[in-house]
Amino acid sequence: MLNQVRIKEIKSVEEHIEKLSELLVKVVEDGASIGFLPPLNPSDAKKYWENLLTPEVILFIAEINNEIVGSVQLHLCTKQNGMHRSEIGKLMADPLIRRKGIGRSLMEQAENRAREEGRTLLVLDTREGDPSNYLYSSMGFVESGRIPDYAKSANGELNATVFYHKILT
Repeated sequence: MLNQVRIKEIKSVEEHIEKLSELLVKVVEDGASIGFLPPLNPSDAKKYWENLLTPEVILFIAEINNEIVGSVQLHLCTKQNGMHRSEIGKLMADPLIRRKGIGRSLMEQAENRAREEGRTLLVLDTREGDPSNYLYSSMGFVESGRIPDYAKSANGELNATVFYHKILT
């Protein structure tokens, strides 16, 4: 499967807005903790994508047979004291084809781009207990801390979030 995946940066969501919105709705419905709760209205998903891209946000998508099956964002810090760092945002993979290397490929692409941008620190957070914790640890991210009751799940339960960092060399 991995050799069929194509990762690419997109500079405009316009031609991909429907597929990106479908992906977002799918992953939220599947329980992903990425800032939304199910049921996510498709028009809200579309609005999210329409307002995402700015000069400091780089968006990568994963495609198989020209179908979007994943995405990740790289947020470049623009503060004077933070020009050396960037943050990973909203790593998503289609729930039907998870654990096939799509998330890892997207993360590798974002990490490489961070290096190209001269960034030496990469940070991210994820819900405690999610499978993404294993992915990030396996890619050399180090747990930096936890905040209890950080994000609400669909069932109303409050969950901790885990912050990770990685020094890029």
